[in-house]
Amino acid sequence: MHPIRTAYLTAARSAAALLAEPAVATRWDTPSALAEFRVGGLAGHLAFQVLAVPGVLAEPVPPGEPIGLLDHYARGTWIGAAVDDEVNVGIRSSGERVAADGPDALRATVDSTVDRLAAALALEPAGRVVHLARGPWSLTLDDYLTTRLMELAVHSDDLAVSVGVPTPELPAEVLDPVLALLTRLAVRRHGQPAVLRALSRAERAPASVTAF
Repeated sequence: MHPIRTAYLTAARSAAALLAEPAVATRWDTPSALAEFRVGGLAGHLAFQVLAVPGVLAEPVPPGEPIGLLDHYARGTWIGAAVDDEVNVGIRSSGERVAADGPDALRATVDSTVDRLAAALALEPAGRVVHLARGPWSLTLDDYLTTRLMELAVHSDDLAVSVGVPTPELPAEVLDPVLALLTRLAVRRHGQPAVLRALSRAERAPASVTAF
């Protein structure tokens, strides 16, 4: 199996374990660390990074070449959007819908979906292309899973902070592609010198080099 697919499944299992933390159910209806997101809605958004994949695998792929990973983010309307912009309101609403049946049901659904994906991803050919209907555009499967891998890592930290548990430690083979993607996005947004200084020269580092 391609390393990104293995990394994605590792991150998905880590997220499933985090969703099973008792603190998540205890804090379900309280505010999360993200503005306007309840813990339950944030848990739903984290779970969505697993639950959305089977539908993407089943989506018909129209003719045409897939776009590149950075082009995918260049087209994303959510990047730089304010917390009350329509796209972010929609993201929060989607998280709440995913979590609507409560923490126990969400955990069970994520667990079963991860098991199904472990079998399904092993069968997908190299170079497989998937179509993102909401784009609408296509990506290679491995680029698409890289986007979900980043979401799993970032939102696992958000959820852990929200409920007061340690952020899950991810192995290097999982975190390295996440950091590579975030670094590439930060360089595109702020330029090479800003990112180099942020990582190596605190005395002249910019105040922020966030990727989004």
